[in-house]
This record gives sequence, C-alpha cells and structure tokens, in this order.
Amino acid sequence: MRRFAATAIIFLTSAAVTAGGPVFADPIGDSYYHGHMNGWGMGLMGFGMMILFWGGLAALIVLAIRWIGDQRTAPGRRDAMDVLKERLARGEIEPEEFDLRRKHLES
Repeated sequence: MRRFAATAIIFLTSAAVTAGGPVFADPIGDSYYHGHMNGWGMGLMGFGMMILFWGGLAALIVLAIRWIGDQRTAPGRRDAMDVLKERLARGEIEPEEFDLRRKHLES
C-alpha cells in the first residue's frame, strides 16, 4: 500500500509540474503570469537570502584582508626583548646591562 501511495504521489506531482495543466492554470488568462510571488513568502525568503549573500561576501572580504595582513609580516620577526635575551645568552652583554636595558624597554 505504501509503495502504491508513493508511486501515485510521484506520478501526480510530475504530471502536474510537466503538464502545466489545471494545477497552474491562470484564472485571468494571461499565459505569462502564473501567480508567482503572490504573498510574502518568497519576498521574505529572497530578503533573507540577500542578507546571507552580502553578509557572507563581507565576511570573506574581512578574512581576505586579515590573511593578506598576516602574510605581510615577516614570520621570523623578533622583538627587542628577544634580541636582548639572545645577546645575554651569547655573552655579548653583562647581566647588569641586561637588567638596565630590560627596565628601559619595559617602561
């Protein structure tokens, strides 16, 4: 019984869609207008899709700008404190000079 009902629904739906017969008949007689966009349903859906499209496009632009900005900065860039620590580790400066320069950098 279920198989028959499913087959009947599929057949009737495909017949109604492909035939363009009484299901889509226009009472006014205008062959180009079939009552599309009557009511608010499609209008609200179109508005929502427009918001999704422009919001997605704006998000992609923001992500692209951030990605390009990240690519510009050198990955091996070091700050002054890292250089100071390396100089102390290599023995180029004394611990007293390190402390003095560290305090100067932190202020």
